[in-house]
Amino acid sequence: MPLTMTPRARMLTAMRNRQPDAVPVAPDISNMIPCRLTGKPFWDIYLYQDPPRWKAYLNAVRYFGFDGWLDNAPVQLPYEIEEAAEEPAWREAIVRRTPERIYTRQHATIDGVDTWSETCNIYYIDNPPTRGLALAKVDLPERAPTEWEDVEPRTHYEGVEAFLEAKRLMGDAGVVSLAVGLPGLNVREPETIYAYYDDHAGTVARCRAEHERIVRRTKELLKLGPDFVLIGMSGHMIANPEPIFRELSLPTLQEVSALCKAAGIPSQIHCCGPEYALVRMAAEESDLSSINPLEIPPMGDCHLDEVKRAFGAKIGLMGNLHTTQVMLMGSPAEVERAAKQAIDDAAAGGGFILSTGDQCGRDTPDENIFKLVEVARTYGQY
Repeated sequence: MPLTMTPRARMLTAMRNRQPDAVPVAPDISNMIPCRLTGKPFWDIYLYQDPPRWKAYLNAVRYFGFDGWLDNAPVQLPYEIEEAAEEPAWREAIVRRTPERIYTRQHATIDGVDTWSETCNIYYIDNPPTRGLALAKVDLPERAPTEWEDVEPRTHYEGVEAFLEAKRLMGDAGVVSLAVGLPGLNVREPETIYAYYDDHAGTVARCRAEHERIVRRTKELLKLGPDFVLIGMSGHMIANPEPIFRELSLPTLQEVSALCKAAGIPSQIHCCGPEYALVRMAAEESDLSSINPLEIPPMGDCHLDEVKRAFGAKIGLMGNLHTTQVMLMGSPAEVERAAKQAIDDAAAGGGFILSTGDQCGRDTPDENIFKLVEVARTYGQY
């Protein structure tokens, strides 16, 4: 049967936990695969914004023909621009090059002195960058460099220009989000975990201040009319198991999702890793519309059939094909079997987006992604 909805309408319907014409399909390929498809060194995209990563993703949506899911269009609000103008203007500078890597540091003039960051970033020819790396780990001297090259992006978007351009280019091919974080402990910053126990009152105060900033940002983002608001951080529950999440993060999830509901805009959480407790809290104690990627063990702790039975009446689901065993290393036939199983497990009544676990690898075969789309368009029709 012919499909009757646009990809944008199909995605929004499922995000609102309703039944579209067919199961939407939106594999998580927001990083590496779009960069690979450009045929350029990855540093062109990540360092020089040529093209910006979000634009490379939009090209990938059209190449594969799936329902677009731009998870975070870049935007800087007017008050954020004003606040940034009061801080030192840090610039990224290239301090070393090899045939396969570009090393950068940040520098700014502070009290009349050219000050350099104590960490570096590494941009690779064929992989996403590594950021915030200690200088000693790559044999870069701690002293200020004597020679460097300031980075000049090849495309320039200011304020909300990138978001508006992303919305225009996406059109009805999918949905475009604006994003906010969640307060809590950061798995990438172990010092925040130590601080929770060594300075609990200080950690709570920090998270309350972050809550206020996130709520303020959410209110302003909603005025721009995103298709949905993405909440949270990758791996958030690893550092914030349920008791800590309830204390530091849940109040923000509740207020942000309530603001989105009042504005008539879906809200979604992305949280790779263990997530079952988060699904339960979100479904039973917040106004969250949708959640992903619902990864299976051992990466996560979610089984689609169990999650659908327990919470599918209250929240939309997005996931969860294994990104390595199935998408990267599997055959198209294996992708087909896994995709059909996911549809059988979670599609009944709507509210399900066929997707993958967190981030498909760079070398995921194109034919596997095409097969995922084919299954959704045929087997996934309602």
